[in-house]
Amino acid sequence: MTKAMRESFIKNFSEDGDQAPTDEQLKNMIDSWVASEILYREGKALGVDKGDETIRDRIAFKLQVLVFDQVQLEKPSEEQLRAYFEKNRSRYDQPEQVSFLLTPATDEATVHRQFDDMRAEREDPDLRDRTRAFPNRPVNTLAASFGENFSTTLLGLPIGEWRIVQASDGWRIARLDARKAAQPASFESLRDELRLNWKTDETRKRAWDAVTKLKAGYTVKIEQ
Repeated sequence: MTKAMRESFIKNFSEDGDQAPTDEQLKNMIDSWVASEILYREGKALGVDKGDETIRDRIAFKLQVLVFDQVQLEKPSEEQLRAYFEKNRSRYDQPEQVSFLLTPATDEATVHRQFDDMRAEREDPDLRDRTRAFPNRPVNTLAASFGENFSTTLLGLPIGEWRIVQASDGWRIARLDARKAAQPASFESLRDELRLNWKTDETRKRAWDAVTKLKAGYTVKIEQ
């Protein structure tokens, strides 16, 4: 039981760190830790950790944290930062966006009936309540959510007009309300964020390199 560990118990006794434990409470915490450490060591000696995925994952995670903590990074150069920015532009550029309204999916006959009622100003309160607004939706996500045909049709609609469109999950009525052109990111405005992201990604890369070096000492056999 090191002095640092004992001080950690005292510091973390209360949630806000503003209340110290009594001597008896501190003794109980130390006794509990000692008992746990003894049981852990005895269990390891008996091999009870073998095949236990929970213990395995906890130990692996603890070592992972140690590996990450050992990574020491220098400040990125201007050249490194700009190269990182160009490589990861898709994370920072603002894609083209659209805002639109969309009714729930249904069959073709029903959607035509709904559309006729809409044009005749016979408003259906239920349909109105179930119509969803999609503000500032990135264009490059439309096909994955609604299908390629929907994406192409929606982008071809005039602003502010209701139209019947076919989506991957059925027929819908859509109204395109606005389009925003893609905006390329500015390196200078993102400089601080880029430094933080570079540090995170570079730390992860170097930590994984360290794990890869550890793997060199093992032979992995996969049963077929």
